[in-house]
Amino acid sequence: MAKNLVIVESPAKAKTIEKFLGPDYKVVSSFGHIRDLPRKDNAIDIKDGFKPNYVVSNDKKKVVAELRKQANAAERVWLASDEDREGEAIAWHLFDELKLDNNSTERIVFHEITKNAIQRAIENPRKIDKHLVDAQQARRVLDRLVGFELSPVLWRKIRQGLSAGRVQSVAVRLLAEREREINAFDSTSSFKVSGYFISSKGDAFRADLTTNLATSKEANDFLTECKGSTYQVSSVDKRPGKRTPAAPFTTSTLQQEASRKLGFGVKKTMSLAQRLYESGQITYMRTDSVNLSKEALGAAKGQILANYGEAYHQFRQYHTKSKGAQEAHEAIRPTDFSNPSGTGTRDETRLYQLIWKRAIASQMADAKIEHTTAEISISKSSKKMVAKGEVIVFDGFIKAYLEGTDDETADEANALPPLFVDENVTATKISATERYSRPPARFTEASLVKKLEELGIGRPSTYAPTISTIQDREYVSKPALPGKKRTYVELVLADNDIRTVKHSEVTGADKNKLVPTDLGLLVNDYLVEHFKHILDYNFTAEVEEEFDKIAEGQAVWNKVIDTFYKDFKPQVDEAIQETGRFTGERELGVDPESGKPVIARMGRYGPMVQIGVSGDEKNPPKFAGIPQGSSIDTIALEQALELFKLPKTLGELDGEPIIVNTGRYGPYVGKGKLFVSLGRDEDPMQVTLEHAVELIKQKMAADAPIATYKEKPVQKGVGRFGPFIKWDNTFINVPKKYNFNALSTADISELIEEKLRKDKEKIIHNWASEGIRVEKARWGRSQIIKGRIKIELTKDVDAASLSLEDVKKVIAENAPKSKTKKTAKSKR
Repeated sequence: MAKNLVIVESPAKAKTIEKFLGPDYKVVSSFGHIRDLPRKDNAIDIKDGFKPNYVVSNDKKKVVAELRKQANAAERVWLASDEDREGEAIAWHLFDELKLDNNSTERIVFHEITKNAIQRAIENPRKIDKHLVDAQQARRVLDRLVGFELSPVLWRKIRQGLSAGRVQSVAVRLLAEREREINAFDSTSSFKVSGYFISSKGDAFRADLTTNLATSKEANDFLTECKGSTYQVSSVDKRPGKRTPAAPFTTSTLQQEASRKLGFGVKKTMSLAQRLYESGQITYMRTDSVNLSKEALGAAKGQILANYGEAYHQFRQYHTKSKGAQEAHEAIRPTDFSNPSGTGTRDETRLYQLIWKRAIASQMADAKIEHTTAEISISKSSKKMVAKGEVIVFDGFIKAYLEGTDDETADEANALPPLFVDENVTATKISATERYSRPPARFTEASLVKKLEELGIGRPSTYAPTISTIQDREYVSKPALPGKKRTYVELVLADNDIRTVKHSEVTGADKNKLVPTDLGLLVNDYLVEHFKHILDYNFTAEVEEEFDKIAEGQAVWNKVIDTFYKDFKPQVDEAIQETGRFTGERELGVDPESGKPVIARMGRYGPMVQIGVSGDEKNPPKFAGIPQGSSIDTIALEQALELFKLPKTLGELDGEPIIVNTGRYGPYVGKGKLFVSLGRDEDPMQVTLEHAVELIKQKMAADAPIATYKEKPVQKGVGRFGPFIKWDNTFINVPKKYNFNALSTADISELIEEKLRKDKEKIIHNWASEGIRVEKARWGRSQIIKGRIKIELTKDVDAASLSLEDVKKVIAENAPKSKTKKTAKSKR
């Protein structure tokens, strides 16, 4: 046994660090947290100063036992968990649970996993910082109190299984308010006027009126003035300018830029960054500091001088402006500036290169730019058109990297040809194009992180989990919104003639944007109405500042919790006592046939509309689900009444009725057990029998068996993951090496047998009499399956060691209460 035992959080990190230490050191992993608050009401003793009752979960008992055994055999234990509050708490839990001796236990931290950094950490150990532990503990306890107190209120007032959280609910509020801003936005039109000119030397350029014209008449009047006019450059203004590089990445800015430039979601970005950190390629990825160490500054300078030359280097020391930032930490940067490419998967190297370029650019010279503004006078009009352009005189940091932008309306600057005062220019065309004002943009994952950071809500370690949680809870989704067609007019003056051209465009289309669901809007409305203080942006930011004070030793953690709870608990008790349910009911109008009210509200199975009121036994209300693309907030009376005309029978095929209907996932036609989705632009009320028959026959042909195997039919199709065959209710992907359009009997047999073999190898436990099995799942994880219930276990769980009793307990704790196909996620 080695004299020194080093405990880190992950196995990947352990492998990297062990390479840098000699034979006297053994590096092992705790696989993250070894204990946590139990999923029970007695997790926190409120009467005893909010004392948390931590427990080691069943899946961690074996890990803890092994760590205790190795710690007892070592002369010295080094707790090397991450350098943030979460890492400090992990170190404290290890110290406490393993019963370590303070005299023979050291706490070490490092910003990067390199040989020098690890050796410096060993040379400069410290003891566990209890203030940091208390700050993490305060966050954990407060979030548990909020969740456990608010969730039962939501169960009673809205529906079972809902949850609330201090940060997640505020994030949903931001999205809800933005969505309602968009819905309430009244778009107005105006006319943007652009002129296309040729200079005296034959160079083309564009100039615009600086303000839009309000009406079509104003636009037409202006173009009439331009008829037969001559055009002259009345002024040219050239001014030097510069662009300055952005600071190195923090967690937030990395997430934003990876979204803009690489299309990565927040969760994916953090997962890739974690792997880059653990393999020693970048510094710690959860930080709000833009500081760079002296070593990093020197290494960046050397790389810039070698690759770009001395003119491109400019020393810069950035300082973090956000409250609570820790300047001792570093920004996210490469550990080796001489490696611009990185290693790993394609996505890992793409993210690494983004980090490398940003860090290098931060130490490069400003880009020098010449801004040019030229005014064009019109002989028959008092208005002037303005041409703007810029020329890069010296590219500076742009040679390595240029930051992206979230501004969807931003125009790229154009280079102007040389123009001089009194120069006559020729107009080839002047157009006045109708343009509509745009509503505020929906949030992307990255822009939501930016907004949370601006408001002081959350910290680097909380952004990704928050955004994952609100999507997992189905409060927020990322639908592909098709938008609506809209016509607009363009007035064009060319060849001394004005003509009107009509165009069409799609407005409101969106994808990969965060959109609150009806459920998210309803939960938000209830919480804002009854717990406005909890969802107040300033309050949530103030709580984060209190956590910072605890971390600095300026506040006592349980006193902070007590101050909050004294105000919070009475609000919860009052809400519990209120009778009735909260459905977000909205009256749309009156049904012209029955004279009864038409209401949109949240029902047991989702958003719905009803005609009539509940309780009328003689004339009970009629119900219809609100389809995807509409919501309780936006559905109009006419749309609601149309829903009650469905399902509609169009005719028959092979003696079975053909129906058209709409469901939660859109309109469809059906015959018996066969259903075919209609296109996004198809109106189910306008579908003809002939079109429905054509769709159904196409579906039947696609689903027809191509062969039989062991007396069971084999079908083929193409899904979201590519071509597949289906046999015995099993879907089997067809690799590219097979000719999908001409699969032979031997191909089919080979594909099925390979799938059966892999499925057999995948099973870890199979308690057939109990209807329970444990099998390997995605990305090194395992899952428990019982009927329709699937519970994914965390990556660190040793599934082979689980007993039937362990598995039953996990099912009892994590299985959804309602009988749905939704996958539960276990922290085990």
